[in-house]
Amino acid sequence: MRRPWMCLLMLAIATPPAAAQPASQGVPSFDRHFLPKTMRVDYFHTGDIDEEILSLDRVVSDGPWAGSLSRLVDETNLGKYLFEVIDPETNRVIYSRGFASIYGEWETTGEARAVHRTFHESLRFPWPRSTVQVVLKKRDETNAFREIWSVSVDPGSRFVNAADPPPRSNVWAVFESGPPTEKVDLVLVSEGYTVGEMEKFHADARRLVEALFEVEPFRSRRSDFNVWAVDVPSHATGVNRPHVGAFRRTPVSAEYNIFDSERYLLTFDNRALREALSGVPYEFLEILVNERQYGGGGIFNLQATTAVDTEFSEYIFIHEFGHHFAGLADEYYLSPVSYETPEEQVEPWELNVTALRDPGRVKWAHLVEPGTPIPTPWGKDAYEEHARSIRARRQALIDSGAPEAEFDALFEEQKRIETELLAAMRYSGRVGAFEGAMYEAQGLYRPATDCIMFTRDDVGFCPVCRWALERVIDLYAA
Repeated sequence: MRRPWMCLLMLAIATPPAAAQPASQGVPSFDRHFLPKTMRVDYFHTGDIDEEILSLDRVVSDGPWAGSLSRLVDETNLGKYLFEVIDPETNRVIYSRGFASIYGEWETTGEARAVHRTFHESLRFPWPRSTVQVVLKKRDETNAFREIWSVSVDPGSRFVNAADPPPRSNVWAVFESGPPTEKVDLVLVSEGYTVGEMEKFHADARRLVEALFEVEPFRSRRSDFNVWAVDVPSHATGVNRPHVGAFRRTPVSAEYNIFDSERYLLTFDNRALREALSGVPYEFLEILVNERQYGGGGIFNLQATTAVDTEFSEYIFIHEFGHHFAGLADEYYLSPVSYETPEEQVEPWELNVTALRDPGRVKWAHLVEPGTPIPTPWGKDAYEEHARSIRARRQALIDSGAPEAEFDALFEEQKRIETELLAAMRYSGRVGAFEGAMYEAQGLYRPATDCIMFTRDDVGFCPVCRWALERVIDLYAA
């Protein structure tokens, strides 16, 4: 059984806060509780399969506040974790956000059964006018949030670094729609681009952003976004690819082979990433990696990555942003992954996957057309026969060290076949509950036969994923 530890941290011994305020007490006022700058609480997240320890690193100013001035409390119920900022005088939650983490993914891998590991993480929220209690919660085996860590933070303490980050000359707008506090702010970071390749980064950023805003709901909601970019030059082209012996040291340490998966691309160096972005207006971030090898990654409210020179870079950018922006789950289920699935499947918190405990109360019922059977039949056997063939051919390419062009050709073939196969099914284009999702062939269901979270087909997000994405847009855009 996991044993969360309460830690003695910085300014005070953490004490459990009272329950969150009822709605009748009103909405927290930004001006009453906060100043228009950003506080960043950095901490270490350590553990293994049996225990979980959190300890403070530092508290710093992260520049002007760019988030919403009105939607301070997160009611989306998304994320494996949730942090709350509490006013100790009233015991009211005055700010909160759900998120996921690399630690949260790592603890589901086999490695967590054998060793301890430590990951660096950050919580960002408006700068409080007075002492606050910061409480971190995690979902338990029933999916309920339980407190695992708490720290009292006095913004006037000498242990809190209130110095603002220096002005930046390496930030530019891909496009700007209005004040950051009234928009969703996305920032793109260059990784593996030399000084002489910054024009390429600018072109890659514009190309991928335009691809994202050609897809609904982003196309219709474009005016709710600002998109920024940060030029962070590397001394050499490319990033670390340890599985092929191509080693690199880069500014934010993005690398392939995360959890020993050759295509999984993230950075473990959270502190370097946050410092590279300190002072930049953002809620969401994507690292553009100057590599040809297919790869990417996305973790809800943490980071997303894209390899920009693969033939499927636009798909990767959009797919991984779906993970990062709205916590959308992978809907595919036959690709190899490093995660170990639980013996008993609880209802996922992700909005686009369900365990379907009660077919009469599916979480996206409002989008299901009358007459659609739940669960919904589809050509599962035919799809799996095709997918296993593609998987075997892909593994053969990996084993032989084939060039990226051969992977791209295989993926193009897969895309063509799956587009035709899935579009011809009886309930194609309708919302239902189709078995096979989130790495499980049985017991988990996705809302459509096809979606960008399921295949590389040019179908965009299904109606349920669009609904989930719009809920997050509404949380940040005035």
